[in-house]
Amino acid sequence: MVTLPGGPVQAFDVELSNLRGLPPVKGGLARLLVRRDGAPVSFCVVDVPPEGLGPAEVADRLADLIGPVADVEEGRAGNAVVGTRARRRHLAARGPHMTVQIATHNRPGPLRRCLDSVAAVDYAAFDVIVIDNAPRDDETRAVVDAWERAHPDVAVRYLREPVPGAVRAHNRGLEVAEGDWVVRTDDDVVVDSQWLAAIADAATCAPDVQCVTGLILPAEIDTPAQELLEQFGGYARGFTRRCVDIGTHRPDDPLFPYTTGRLGSGANIAFDATRLRARGGFDNALGPGTPAKGGEDLLALFDVLIEGGAVVYEPSALVWHWNRRDYASLQRLVHDYGVGLTAYLTAAVVREPRLAMSMVRNAALAVRHALGRSSLKNCAKRRDYPRELERRELRGMFAGPAAYLAGRLARTPDRVVNPHTAHSREVAT
Repeated sequence: MVTLPGGPVQAFDVELSNLRGLPPVKGGLARLLVRRDGAPVSFCVVDVPPEGLGPAEVADRLADLIGPVADVEEGRAGNAVVGTRARRRHLAARGPHMTVQIATHNRPGPLRRCLDSVAAVDYAAFDVIVIDNAPRDDETRAVVDAWERAHPDVAVRYLREPVPGAVRAHNRGLEVAEGDWVVRTDDDVVVDSQWLAAIADAATCAPDVQCVTGLILPAEIDTPAQELLEQFGGYARGFTRRCVDIGTHRPDDPLFPYTTGRLGSGANIAFDATRLRARGGFDNALGPGTPAKGGEDLLALFDVLIEGGAVVYEPSALVWHWNRRDYASLQRLVHDYGVGLTAYLTAAVVREPRLAMSMVRNAALAVRHALGRSSLKNCAKRRDYPRELERRELRGMFAGPAAYLAGRLARTPDRVVNPHTAHSREVAT
């Protein structure tokens, strides 16, 4: 068992094959990431009685929550599990070269924490690019320089992108990325040691995989605002690998492929670098720092699917995200999510006008999905979830289409350069 990132609430990383090694859990709330043979299978919050729980009692609680665990306690792993372990060990040593991109803006402390976790990743062939977006000082550069001195075995590159906007920063990094895959994460996360090996494994699990997304779990749930974000939907997308495309792996979802948010988000997403460059990178009329507030990751997923590629959601590609602790930040986040969602949908129609009629036909279903309390999007909300937050989200949704158009009018083109061919092209508009 390993202590998880986070605040004062007890938090543990539990391996079901080694429950006898659990120390006693003290009274109070405890968060447990439960793994089976290294793969995450559940994230549980357990109310521990004042007298605490011993290892056997913790195992009983987990059995109540996720089902019997005796088989894995005895170490009876199946052939599939053994094969996955061997494959990931091989990929950790000989997998494709990956470039980890971290865009940051005046947050040196969280960036340092993120970089330290990347240094501990069990993967041989990777480098790191930190893109300092419209910085007010040189503190971020100082953090990167100090980290490079402390980790001379990890190739790291510092870039400064003076124009505000996370997409501008990521496209700047894409210009010089040397990896076969470009892996995006944010400065307010820490990554699991198996993160890159799991991405490499998912990238080869089906034909024409062009994008891999991963599990994003909360690093702490210690404030009312952080709990409300989990009710809002959080960032986790389940504990089962899914491969989707618009062909044989099309999900049973009438709103697909517009519901790309169900596949993951930009804090943990990887792209085949060559294919991403061929599509022109990310749309810089979307994302944080633009009127649209977000949505660039959703559009990038949409583009992969529409062009016939496959997207794999891989829960073993795990990162931990520090959600904002205060209610005012949550209010802004919910509003910005609404703006980004409909800005993305507007961009999708602009990209693929032939799909507009499909969106119109399913408009009523989309409204129920967005607003209905029983929908998949909203089913985690409790009865006391603030209506005020729902109104903020709705106002953001109404603002999204105009925000995207404003971003298109205001933006200037990026140049995305493939360093292997020296060919350049303007980002698609």
